[in-house]
Amino acid sequence: MDKREFGAFLRSRRERITPADIGVAHGRRRRTPGLRRDEVAQLAFISTEYYTRLEQARAPHPSREVLQGLSRALRLSDAETTYLHRLAGVEPAAAPGPPRVVRPSITDLITRLPQAAAIVVSATYEVLAWNDLACALMEDFSALSPRERNLARRVFLGPGAQGRRLYGVSDSDEFARTCALHLRAASARYPDDPETTALIDELCSGSAEFAELWNSRDVVTRPMLCKTFHHPVVGPITVNCDPLDVADRDQRVVIYTAEPGSPSEEALRLLNVVGTQRLDVPG
Repeated sequence: MDKREFGAFLRSRRERITPADIGVAHGRRRRTPGLRRDEVAQLAFISTEYYTRLEQARAPHPSREVLQGLSRALRLSDAETTYLHRLAGVEPAAAPGPPRVVRPSITDLITRLPQAAAIVVSATYEVLAWNDLACALMEDFSALSPRERNLARRVFLGPGAQGRRLYGVSDSDEFARTCALHLRAASARYPDDPETTALIDELCSGSAEFAELWNSRDVVTRPMLCKTFHHPVVGPITVNCDPLDVADRDQRVVIYTAEPGSPSEEALRLLNVVGTQRLDVPG
């Protein structure tokens, strides 16, 4: 444990938080920038004496529970929490389940892509965010429950799953295999997450195909760089498929773009106008 750096890091994080951040009046007699040691100790549920010794590099090795309390009290980011644990010589506890909160900057990013369809998926293939063109190309995710927005569940257990397949995509068999491989990796990262375990159990019991893929124990996959959606309104749309990892959230931004000047680009432009309306259905 690097006690000196550990204490200096605690002090630097304490000094950046204002009393107003925790609902405390600043007061005229406050001499220190940020919070006082006793205020951090109270928020972390430890004694002021012990916290002072931690900052002064005089305390024994802190427990994982103390580190978690300090991270919460000092409002540390995920990266800062990891750094604090490693200064203490403790590996951070694994996340209990796949993160499902999308950073606002990522949501803003996909809404700024008017000529590209984009979605954000969790480690277990739940669609967490999307832009308007993705709804027009695939389906209106806002009209679905979180359970219904899980692409793995839809590809293996949805209507016509064995006939194939999801959104009329040309590579749906390869997508199904990729889902199984990614879910195996997710199950290793989140072995204690009941939702991940329940999803895999549901897929194994409800789909012989998934059970076979799961029991193969394959863990290597290759990226799907191009696919064709057979859209009921505008016909086939061939797009490049680029998954971008959001490492700190264990999420992927999947962006679908058409080649410039191609019929598929024209089809995407038409979908931008049509939106989620079904022109092939009588009014």
